[in-house]
Amino acid sequence: MPNWNAVLNEIQRNGQVLDNVRVKYLRKLHRLTGRNVIAYYSGWLQRPGIKGVDITDADKNGFMNAIHKMDRSLGLDLILHTPGGDVAAVESIIDYLRSMFGKNIRAIVPQIAMSAGTMLSCSCKSILMGKESNIGPIDPHSNGIPAAGVVEEFHRAIEEIKRDPLSLPIWQIIISRYHPTFIGQCEKAVKWAQEIVTAGLRDVMFEGHQDAEEKALRITGDLIAKGHNYNHSAHISMQQCLDMGLVIESLEDDDTLQDTVLTVHHAYMHTFSSAPCIKIIENHSGNRIVLVAKE
Repeated sequence: MPNWNAVLNEIQRNGQVLDNVRVKYLRKLHRLTGRNVIAYYSGWLQRPGIKGVDITDADKNGFMNAIHKMDRSLGLDLILHTPGGDVAAVESIIDYLRSMFGKNIRAIVPQIAMSAGTMLSCSCKSILMGKESNIGPIDPHSNGIPAAGVVEEFHRAIEEIKRDPLSLPIWQIIISRYHPTFIGQCEKAVKWAQEIVTAGLRDVMFEGHQDAEEKALRITGDLIAKGHNYNHSAHISMQQCLDMGLVIESLEDDDTLQDTVLTVHHAYMHTFSSAPCIKIIENHSGNRIVLVAKE
């Protein structure tokens, strides 16, 4: 299968329309696996800071369009490349995909699926990754502030004030930055993310395992702690995912599958580099919804 430069040469040499090149390789992936394929791609790497690249409720329309007339008995391979997004939106998308395909869904992460993209991946039966692939922490943010960090800081303040009442004025200054109910909102945000990921892991990825609940809770805790202890943008590799206990299929185990998935990925990267689009939701038949950057 073509690499990055070969895909670019194919586009330039044949004057191929970018849409045709992407669908050509999505169809190859569909024929190879015998499964439905939906690609969910955001162009945030090419346009950092632009609005509209994250997961939102509007994406439901793209998934509805892509699933229309599919033979849902074939299951779904969901290719994800996203910086993350809204927790409520991803929860709704998970519920919708589950209602369409049951638990026969596999996530494919050619490069990056962060935050809410990780939550979506963890709702699947397995995650297909390569050595170049990363998922990310699921620690939720509230108004751009890490919710778990706020909760920890608040409880730390309580403990330090108990030990040393003279520290109260310092902590008053720190805690006064938060508006009323903010700490409660952060606690609920953390709990919400935990519940979504734990349920996906317990009920789908580890379905039938005697220790499914224990595994799900441990992995969810690790995914939250990774961002809390380091940074929300921390990249979690395939090996780290395996060490956590996630069900991971390695791209390197099947050269043909690896080549096909990465060729699909290169086609999308060239699209975002050449066209004004910032998000594409597309299936192997070419049904797509494209979000274009607003000037």
